[in-house]
Parts: sequence; C-alpha cells; structure tokens
Amino acid sequence: MQAEFATLFRDLLERAYLTQMEAAGGDKIAFLSEAMEASGSALVRSKVTTRQGSEIPLDYRMHVRDGSWRIYDVLVQGISFTASYRTQFDRVIRAESYGSLRERLQKKAAGIAGEREASGEC
Repeated sequence: MQAEFATLFRDLLERAYLTQMEAAGGDKIAFLSEAMEASGSALVRSKVTTRQGSEIPLDYRMHVRDGSWRIYDVLVQGISFTASYRTQFDRVIRAESYGSLRERLQKKAAGIAGEREASGEC
C-alpha cells in the first residue's frame, strides 16, 4: 500500500511539475547556490525570471538514492510542495478515506497524462 501511494504521488508530482515547467516556455532559470545540509541532503537555490521580468525563488531539496541525486521536495517562494500536499492529503483521509485519496491521485495523474498526450508531448 505504501509503495503504491509513493508511486502515485511521485507520478503526480513529476507530471504536474513538468507541465508547469513546460508552460513556463520563455522563462529563465538561474541556479544560485547549493549547500549540503546536516542530514546529508542538499539544497539547491535558483530563481525563475518570467517573461514579464518578475523573479520567483525556486529551490530544490535533494538526497542520494541508489547512487544518484534525486529531488524530494520543491519550494516555490519558500512554500514546500511536499508540505502542501501532505496537508491536503491529511484532510481527504480524515474526511473520507485513504481509498478516496488514492482514487483522486489516480484520476489526477491520468488527467495530466491525458493533457500531455493531447498536446503531442510524451
């Protein structure tokens, strides 16, 4: 059950994040710094400069898994994707059930995948 949830959540995050990054089109990302944290993870700081000229802080928390660095959290303007989703998931599980949450994640992932296929992306 935990492995299934982790896979659904990872797929949702990957697809949602990729969709947002592709929509950014002409935006530019500048990597500012990286730092190791006491836990052995790393924080990579960057900023997105939009076509309109505004700057948005975009940071990545990473750790090593299976010998490769992997992103486990994205912070946009200091707000954690993981913490935001955790709060939403907790609300659904408390109000409904884990099964409802799983169904919603499956539908959301399928919807994002369908949007990408319809636009000719893989």
